[in-house]
Amino acid sequence: MSNGDDDPADASEEADAADDGGDAGESAETAAPTLPDDATEESLNEYLDEIADRLEAAETEADLDDVEALLDDAETGIEEADLPEPDEDDEDADDPRGDLEDRVAELRDGVEEARGPYGEDVVDAVEAASGTVADTEWTEDGHDDVAAAVASFVDEAADAIDDAAPGAIDEADEDPEALLNEAADDEATDAAEPVPLDQLVAALDAVAAAVGEADLDADEDADEIAALLAATDDLEAGLDDAEEWDDLETHEQLRAQGYYDVLGHYKDFPVEWAALKEHEARGNVDMILLALDSLGSEFMERHCLEAFERMGKRGKTEASVEEVLGRAEKRDQPAIRILGKMAAEEATDTLVEYVDEDSNPQLQKAVFKALGEIGAEEAVQPLANQLDPDGDTDELVRPHAARALGLIGDTRAVDPLADALEAHPSDDVRAAAGWALRQIGTREALEAVAEYADERSFVVSTEGEKAERALDEAEPAPTA
Repeated sequence: MSNGDDDPADASEEADAADDGGDAGESAETAAPTLPDDATEESLNEYLDEIADRLEAAETEADLDDVEALLDDAETGIEEADLPEPDEDDEDADDPRGDLEDRVAELRDGVEEARGPYGEDVVDAVEAASGTVADTEWTEDGHDDVAAAVASFVDEAADAIDDAAPGAIDEADEDPEALLNEAADDEATDAAEPVPLDQLVAALDAVAAAVGEADLDADEDADEIAALLAATDDLEAGLDDAEEWDDLETHEQLRAQGYYDVLGHYKDFPVEWAALKEHEARGNVDMILLALDSLGSEFMERHCLEAFERMGKRGKTEASVEEVLGRAEKRDQPAIRILGKMAAEEATDTLVEYVDEDSNPQLQKAVFKALGEIGAEEAVQPLANQLDPDGDTDELVRPHAARALGLIGDTRAVDPLADALEAHPSDDVRAAAGWALRQIGTREALEAVAEYADERSFVVSTEGEKAERALDEAEPAPTA
């Protein structure tokens, strides 16, 4: 770009070149596009094309400011232009105004992406790292790694700041390198003591202050700002890799309590999952509970609960039922399934409360099956009520209620099941009632089903035929 000290002779030569038909665009700045009068969709798109070209060619913040001013003009032109409106009844109709506004928005995003980075970005990143150093509990090894990361960063940052603004560090309240050198001297007097965190934090704060003092320009100091941000990225990576006490405490707690003792050669990762599989195979309920309590990841939580579901009754202890029941009391369906697999009678009262949850059919299905697997006799009447075709229960849920009654096996369910088999309008419910009566298995129950061996509905007649065979097998063989 030209400046106020240009030689007049140069300008004269450019003018002569223009008069002679030369390419003045190679030596003079391209003129800004002009918003057309009585703008049309086509002319506005051409205008935005020219703005896009200027954005691509922009090299300075001033160039980007010019692009933003042109976009402001474009928005005004779009608002004032007489453009066709889309047909409200046609979702696929063209919307010229909306398309143009979208282009302006995209170009504004491009301007923002092209700006900076700025010295303020460096200050923000350094202050964030300083907060991490101060607020995190580090292990001894982690503390040493943090100190090394901070020292490396301070060295790189000091060089970049000195390149952009010589003397800026000297003018700051504190010299970050001097702070670390002082810390290193103190450490040398007692090798067992790590560099104090407060001195590491002070060194980072001093860098942030020096960057602010340097008043870096996004255009003139672009290379130095980029170098500072790269150094800050390395610092953040070093802090991420440094060991925290929170990480170590969980690992050490599990190790101290023997959680990893079951591992030999293993392929699964993470190792906590590999150990969990072995504890499941060995029926080590306490270790699965330890992992569930200690490991905060959703991944391990899911696998711990799935282990209990697979273990079923093998996983039932007072402690495991208490843990899973606490989750079931929050209507957690996986927990409800686990209680059923455990045949946890302790859960009956809680589950019976959910039988009438007509607004949540999926919850009802899980509850009905769990009550059936538990054999909860207290649930017989509430479940029988779900068979009423005039009730609010979802039609797809009623068969599950019938099957739950069959799993429970209480003879009090024979009459309501027989009524459902006889008169319910849904063949699925009738077939489920027939299956349930066969599970109860008394002569009265089997006879109630056998009557429907010739039923028109295949699923119902199948249950009737099975009941007939069961009755035949129960008849004593005739004497000779």
